[in-house]
Amino acid sequence: MIRFAAPALTALALLAGPAQALDLTQMSDAERTAFRAEVRSYLMDNPEVILESVQLLEQRQASAEAKADFDMVADNADAIFNDGFSWVGGNPDGDITLVEFMDYRCGYCRKAVPEVQQLLEQDGNIRFIVKEFPILGEASLISSRFAVATKQVAGDDAYEQAHTALLDLQGDLSDVVLRRLAEGLGLDADAILAQMDSDEVTDELSKTRDLAQKLRISGTPTFVLQDELLRGYLPVDQMSAIVTEKRAAE
Repeated sequence: MIRFAAPALTALALLAGPAQALDLTQMSDAERTAFRAEVRSYLMDNPEVILESVQLLEQRQASAEAKADFDMVADNADAIFNDGFSWVGGNPDGDITLVEFMDYRCGYCRKAVPEVQQLLEQDGNIRFIVKEFPILGEASLISSRFAVATKQVAGDDAYEQAHTALLDLQGDLSDVVLRRLAEGLGLDADAILAQMDSDEVTDELSKTRDLAQKLRISGTPTFVLQDELLRGYLPVDQMSAIVTEKRAAE
């Protein structure tokens, strides 16, 4: 007996007609044995059926997962696109919105920076939102606390500068390093460092973490492009193609 017999039977049942057309529970032992022999013989003569059935099942699973992602985005749209605290860049009045859940210590997040920037510059009509989602350890959390504190103390322009600097920063983080970073950007280092451990910063990060859990996001970067979840790094040409599809569908 081949190992694929059980999965193949399941797949063949999915491809068959109505369930009442074949009731295995009403077969005698002899009929069931004969039926199994026929199925085995058919699969041995047509092994490609197994691959075809598995591919069909995978397609159905992928479709179900994609629908679940669309539903999650729709159910959490306000928190994703209008939370009132996440930094908004690109074209704030753009007809397409791209949201990125990111971590400063994520290599693929850093790799995505020039790709996203190229997309925003080439298109010119994309609203871009950054969600601080530190999941890679203490250094990630410190970086996000510094970035959020900078935004709360000094505003959006200062946040954008700090965000870019943190993505370029190498090595360990310390108060000395963060102070130099803030001072290098012409910011009030004392105020920002004092704000880092505030309830306001903690609350903002907690809300984003809760949102990520609702969206079943466990890795970075994860993007929300209009109504669709895109899990993982994507090069600019793929993102641009999806943007074109979204506009054509409107």
